Amino acid sequence: MSAAPAERADAARNRRKILDAALRIMAGDGAAQISLDTVAKEADVGVGTVYRRFGDRAGLVFALLEDREQRFRTQLEEGPPPLGPGAPAGRRLRAFLHALVDLVVEQRELLLLAEASSPPARYTSAPYAAQHAHVAALLRELRPDADADTLADLLLAPFAPSLIDHQLRQRDVGTDRIKAALGELADALARRP
Repeated sequence: MSAAPAERADAARNRRKILDAALRIMAGDGAAQISLDTVAKEADVGVGTVYRRFGDRAGLVFALLEDREQRFRTQLEEGPPPLGPGAPAGRRLRAFLHALVDLVVEQRELLLLAEASSPPARYTSAPYAAQHAHVAALLRELRPDADADTLADLLLAPFAPSLIDHQLRQRDVGTDRIKAALGELADALARRP
């Protein structure tokens, strides 16, 4: 099997310019204001370039999410413990759940847009697959006798963007409280029965 062709340097620069422009718009005006036309103008590229690269607004939103998720995966694979390698599985699981709270809160507007456009897409996306694989691997280390794949789905379920948004806005539950509850769950899984 051959590797995918490398991205041309100018295409990579344009991709980065477009993603950075979308992030600036989102930071200033909110994710709802992201359109391919406004992003093209902010990035100083033709709107056709944005359409060819991302297809539509949903494609751009998912590209923004994937870009941030890639940086998150790098922390998991190469960063310092306990989030990165080198810590016991229980500590890594707790650190992962806490970091995922921060990631979802940071990207909440984009995640809500993505969830609204295609609710099941979350579960078939590359970021979810990577998160699921990481959690399942930690669970297999912690509890070799457990159904790690099902438990991983259940541990990731609280990260549905609409639930996090509901907890923060309607229930006035802060991120520290969410992290504490998830930490208790991770600690319970780390303890041997």
